[in-house]
Amino acid sequence: MSKKDLISIIVPCYNEEESLPLFYAETGTVLQQMSQVDYEFVFVDDGSSDGTRSVMKDLSEKDEKVRYVVFSRNFGKEAAMYAGLKEACGDYSVIMDADLQHPPALLPEMYETVKSGDCDCCGGLRMTRQGDGFLRSFFSKAFYKISKGLTHMDMADGHGDFRMMRRAVVDAILEMKEYNRYMKGLFSFVGFETKWIAYEGVERAMGSTKWNFKSLFAYAFEGILSFSTAPLKAAGMIGMLLFIIAIVFMGVNLVQSIWVPGAVSSLDVILFVVLLLSSLQMLFLYILGAYLSKDYLENKRRPIYIVKEKSA
Repeated sequence: MSKKDLISIIVPCYNEEESLPLFYAETGTVLQQMSQVDYEFVFVDDGSSDGTRSVMKDLSEKDEKVRYVVFSRNFGKEAAMYAGLKEACGDYSVIMDADLQHPPALLPEMYETVKSGDCDCCGGLRMTRQGDGFLRSFFSKAFYKISKGLTHMDMADGHGDFRMMRRAVVDAILEMKEYNRYMKGLFSFVGFETKWIAYEGVERAMGSTKWNFKSLFAYAFEGILSFSTAPLKAAGMIGMLLFIIAIVFMGVNLVQSIWVPGAVSSLDVILFVVLLLSSLQMLFLYILGAYLSKDYLENKRRPIYIVKEKSA
């Protein structure tokens, strides 16, 4: 009898006490129907302040297919995904959110798609953003368009973390050991053939989202800084453009002063130019500082996460 393929279900968790039992039950039901595979759950507690750890431990005690890792504090979802991939033993690994916004019903189709050999990775393509609101959806779509143009990576709106990967893809991602992690960029960076399965976005099964507008903006900025040096190059280009504009503006102002004395106040012009250039200077200093801070953190070589407790 041939050995069954093992699928690792990796679940980053932050304050998911309410949704975790429901996720385990629904996903487990789907996996049990996939008679051709074996499976394991790898839950990662990213420093939760509720009873998430207790729920994980209870599930682990009741089901030998459940393993868990508990961080010493909140290190972020990117670190939790990395830890889950590192702990996973499966021939195939899939990252899923505990809130059931990643439908377990897609797992059989994902497995068959990757197993067929036509691709190395199969991801869920979120077609709608139910519950996100107009403003959040607008900025999300805009970010992916901008980031794709700046980084030249295959990152598009709807491409999330929900994807099933062959072991070779997982091993390639684990080779990327940088401290500042942006997993969507890393998925694209390692390459491999990826196919997408469309699904309709749904609201969380339980609880509330941990992502507010501020955290989403910071996450987007992290992605651009991690995979593009375009903002640094933009400083020089805009500086040259402003220099040309300043020369032209001075010429126009000089001509106006000759033909219509007093039409333009030189003091007003000087103040405007000084304020404009000062603000742009501060902006680009901030961009340079952001890159330097990332290099600073990388050179410290601190661990991506610290484990407080894990299952046997």
